[in-house]
Amino acid sequence: MNTLLFPNSANVYDSYAETLEAMGNRKEAIINYKKSLELNPNNTNASNFLKDKMVK
Repeated sequence: MNTLLFPNSANVYDSYAETLEAMGNRKEAIINYKKSLELNPNNTNASNFLKDKMVK
């Protein structure tokens, strides 16, 4: 719901990605972390997640 209400919020996508990852939905988490980084290239949480998960 928040991604619809706040489509330009990097934090919304980052938080959603964290929830998706916790639920075991890694593919969707990656999509949302990438969106978060697109909106905020300085998001270290998203970039660290993607570095760790994309290498494995």
